[in-house]
Amino acid sequence: MTDAPLDDPAAEDAEVPGGTRPTLIEVSGLRREFEADRRQGPAAEPFVAVDGIDFSVLAGEIYGLLGPNGAGKTTTIRMIAGLLRPTEGTVRLMGRVVTDDLLAAKRALGYLTADTGLYGRLTPREILRFFGELHGFSRARTDERIAALSADLDLEEFLDRRAEKLSSGQKQRAAIARALVHDPAVLVLDEPTAALDVLSAKFILDLLRVEASRGKAIIFSTHHMSEAELVCDRIGIIHRGQMRAEGTVSALLEATGEPSLTRAFLRLVDDP
Repeated sequence: MTDAPLDDPAAEDAEVPGGTRPTLIEVSGLRREFEADRRQGPAAEPFVAVDGIDFSVLAGEIYGLLGPNGAGKTTTIRMIAGLLRPTEGTVRLMGRVVTDDLLAAKRALGYLTADTGLYGRLTPREILRFFGELHGFSRARTDERIAALSADLDLEEFLDRRAEKLSSGQKQRAAIARALVHDPAVLVLDEPTAALDVLSAKFILDLLRVEASRGKAIIFSTHHMSEAELVCDRIGIIHRGQMRAEGTVSALLEATGEPSLTRAFLRLVDDP
């Protein structure tokens, strides 16, 4: 595939009802090894965290990475975000190989980890202004984005409260606003609801649907079956660094012959 500028999508397109949606994320043959633990002796081999993963995500689609702890989800997401270089394989965002232009990739992508990483002494407004200007936005344009995100994420009540004083749910909403402040085409979230109560988690999942409806391609990792089933258009099941299966929930159920996603998941990750 010919590479294309990140602001001019030229990835493969997919035919969908009512038109064509571009492929904004393409993962091909992704592999990541870590050095062997020498404490295990001179014959110790490198640890393979991700082993030949392939998948793609369309504009307007939520793709769930589902797997147990240690399956390789976070390593995969860090490579997609350009934070970790693959041992083999490529990640393309909007047609451009991420490792060829990390700065352009960061402009196209919003990234959220399980740890919000907010500056405790700053308010959400100050944090969002800092990151907006970091992405080259003027103060006026940044403030427009803050107003829009404040409405979408219901930030008004605590927008000018120091982050260290916020609840877990409020911190996560502020962190998602930070990931969205530059209005990226791609949103990558690593277990964004892990530390949240049910209502806060539902708020976040509902927001993902809204952002997908605006054309964003979203990758969402989780180990919660109910969340994956509720919000994801397609799901990739990862275990021991490998993609065991992917597809819609109905396709996964049909392929495994199981009545529920939980049962299908258990069958797919059940090693002999």
